[in-house]
Amino acid sequence: MTAVESPSGGGSVAADEAATSVPLETTLPPRPARRSAPQRRPLTIVRQADVLAVIGALVAAVASSALLWQEISPFSGIIGYFVVTWFLFVLYYAMLISFDENRATVRDRLASVVMHSLAFLVVAALGWVIAFTVSRGWPALVHLNFYTQDGTNGGPLNPLTQGGALHAIVGTLIMIGIAMGIAMPLGILAAIFMNEVPGPFSRFIRTVVDAMTAMPDILAGLFIFATLILSLGLQYCGLAAGLALAITALPIVARASDVVLRLMPGGLTEASYALGAGQWRTVRHVTLPTVRSGLATAVILGAARAIGETAPVLLTAGATDYLNFNPFHEPMAALPLFAFLQVQEPSKFSQARAFGAATLLLVLVVALFLAARKIGGRGPGVLTAGQRRRRAAASRRDLARFNRRAEKMSTQGVWR
Repeated sequence: MTAVESPSGGGSVAADEAATSVPLETTLPPRPARRSAPQRRPLTIVRQADVLAVIGALVAAVASSALLWQEISPFSGIIGYFVVTWFLFVLYYAMLISFDENRATVRDRLASVVMHSLAFLVVAALGWVIAFTVSRGWPALVHLNFYTQDGTNGGPLNPLTQGGALHAIVGTLIMIGIAMGIAMPLGILAAIFMNEVPGPFSRFIRTVVDAMTAMPDILAGLFIFATLILSLGLQYCGLAAGLALAITALPIVARASDVVLRLMPGGLTEASYALGAGQWRTVRHVTLPTVRSGLATAVILGAARAIGETAPVLLTAGATDYLNFNPFHEPMAALPLFAFLQVQEPSKFSQARAFGAATLLLVLVVALFLAARKIGGRGPGVLTAGQRRRRAAASRRDLARFNRRAEKMSTQGVWR
């Protein structure tokens, strides 16, 4: 085999092929040392140093405020004392934790202690209001006649063993039933319309709902008073008060339901439409079951707004001391109006009845909240025991129907 000269004249083609067939050595850059896995920073573990820092800062703040109020400066006032103590507590706490932690940890701990202290302040204020109301109304709440008698014998000079608030309890339940029977379906339907039917009209309804949310409650009472009582001749009754309370609760229910529906994942409705379901079936079987707990919260917010109103009830239902079960005839009492009228009396018996009525309002709101959470607090797809039994019975009926159809078709020779 002869070697062929390469065109370049420097050597043969065979030599060039042999040279190119030799593998070249690849040089890799030096790899940096592998870093260790990052250590997770515990955020929820309460250490002993954190507890000691909080206690030390609190003691130092209380002592410093005591010196300012008693020895150094002529300060006075309990509110100013607590405000200054809180600021000093935050300052001392930041100084204590800065000895052992870096700047990022100090900011994190400082923000945490500020938020926790403010939350504790809100809870303490709520607890103080509840405890004060219950303690002032306890002398009336311990008597059975407070729940079984109306106010005919409950004058300012009559003892707490006479008279009660039964007429106000019954009137409140009837008015709230009428109000929520109107506001709940209309509010939820308005929210569904605003979310499912986009367009200028739905935007107009959302604007009106937002405006009505900030409307003074007395305007609802004045509207019903001017239209139904003065113009149409309707007398003072529980129906007029229920309509006024419905106007008050309607924007709250609609606005809260609208927010809940807008937070629903869009993939659920898109999947329903992709499977061939219509808009009504999607809303009925997908949208509403998914946001059931949120809608229950919206209804509770509307009921809590309406149940404590006094001005609309005073303008539309009047005031009475007699028990009235008929919402279409004669004036009807309510717990907020009863408490408002009783607290204006200088007698200690009337004061106790007023705070007892306020306590009953608190209990009623909590009972409505628990009932709504029981009804609508289940997650999507979670069935009650009764629903599971009914679904199992329907499945057994379907199975028996399929078996009968199969036997009938086999006897007629359809499968032969």
